[in-house]
Amino acid sequence: MPFTREQLSAIDKSPIKAPVAVNFMGLTTDEQADRKHHGGPLKAVHQLSTATYDKINAEFGLQVRVGTLGENLTTEAVNGLPEMTEATVCIGDVFQYGKDKVNGNDSVQLRIVQPRRPCYKINDQIGQFTKVPNIASWITKQGISGWYFEVVRDGMISANLPVYLIERPYPFANLKTLWQLANTKEKFAAETIEPWLAIDCLEESWKTVLKKKIKED
Repeated sequence: MPFTREQLSAIDKSPIKAPVAVNFMGLTTDEQADRKHHGGPLKAVHQLSTATYDKINAEFGLQVRVGTLGENLTTEAVNGLPEMTEATVCIGDVFQYGKDKVNGNDSVQLRIVQPRRPCYKINDQIGQFTKVPNIASWITKQGISGWYFEVVRDGMISANLPVYLIERPYPFANLKTLWQLANTKEKFAAETIEPWLAIDCLEESWKTVLKKKIKED
């Protein structure tokens, strides 16, 4: 739909109940107006913790609803399991959305490959309704912008499916730690950074940032 600064955007999402096909480019019903910076196989599906909305609303006295910041998925913890947040998910995690078969189709499997970098569109999106300045900067400092998946297995996805963690090859690599390493001015010993550089599925631009964080001998 028409957006600020004379652009189009599909950042404003609304919940849907009907099943949707997911392929290597993401949800087939989803769109990205700016394909240079959004979408593609390494940004196929975006998930955001609902806790992000709770934090924004509490900090700024707002009532921003789920979907406003452009995520495709949110989840709700059940049976005492931890919420999916930047502190509890890791680069390389593969999650399955639904049981092995959903309406006769294989359930979707998604792998986390990078955090989301907040951009000005978050400011413009929330700024349409409030005078709060530069929420994107605040979100960046909090490290609560969610994460992008690549699609491991195509399939169908719909609301209210169970979600299973089926693979965690890098248990040290939670997104909260990655965000802190990438966004600090501090330098680190090579042994702190090198394990991250060895993660095959970590998107290359993050490795470029991390390489610059290694202390020179």
